[in-house]
Amino acid sequence: MAFGIARHELNEWKKQVAQGHIAFLTHYWYEPRFPGIKTVTKVGCSNLSLLRDWCIKNGLNPDYIHHRAEYPHYDLIGSKQKDILVQEQLWEHIRRFGI
Repeated sequence: MAFGIARHELNEWKKQVAQGHIAFLTHYWYEPRFPGIKTVTKVGCSNLSLLRDWCIKNGLNPDYIHHRAEYPHYDLIGSKQKDILVQEQLWEHIRRFGI
């Protein structure tokens, strides 16, 4: 379940994903399987080839892409999440969610 984002932010992410762009959405998140993890960044793109290439370029296994109908995405958590956010210069995500 996503917390800490506004509807317009989610809609903008969905729009970018649907248009085939690599898009980032960070939000608070709770999943009992990952104790201590409080945020997730969803890296989405409807162009699966582009999303797979992005994963490989960033040392991520594309087998973990979530194949959601209109909004395929890869979930970044933990240290890799911060590494990618820094690489992409998404400072607002880091600051806003205390990553």
